[in-house]
Amino acid sequence: MLEFNKWFFVLLANFLFLVWILNLILFKPLLRTFKKRKEMVKGDLEGARVLNEKKDQALEEMKKDLEKARQASREAYEKLRAEGLEVQKEIVSKAHEAALKETEKIKAEIASESLKARAALKGEVEKFSDSILQKLVAA
Repeated sequence: MLEFNKWFFVLLANFLFLVWILNLILFKPLLRTFKKRKEMVKGDLEGARVLNEKKDQALEEMKKDLEKARQASREAYEKLRAEGLEVQKEIVSKAHEAALKETEKIKAEIASESLKARAALKGEVEKFSDSILQKLVAA
């Protein structure tokens, strides 16, 4: 059974004094450290959340910029392709015109040569016909 004598009160006072000293020296600093650490972790988590939001915004902005750049490159490609087709058509048209001119020139030369050959052959045909006629009459 518990006796309430002078030693009980001395031990109780000693216990309370030690709890008070431990509270000052150990428990309060530990609780302050835990509280600071909890606040620091909370602040770091909030900072990480803010950075994550900024990252997401920057990523979305980068995607939009990338899509704009792709669209601009598509437009530039189509424009250059159309210009290339125009130049190709122009070159083919010029080559076709040059070929037609060359063909006409060659046709004119052939016609001229043909007329010259006919004229030369006409003169020779008369000579041959006279020679054949003389051979037939002489025979």
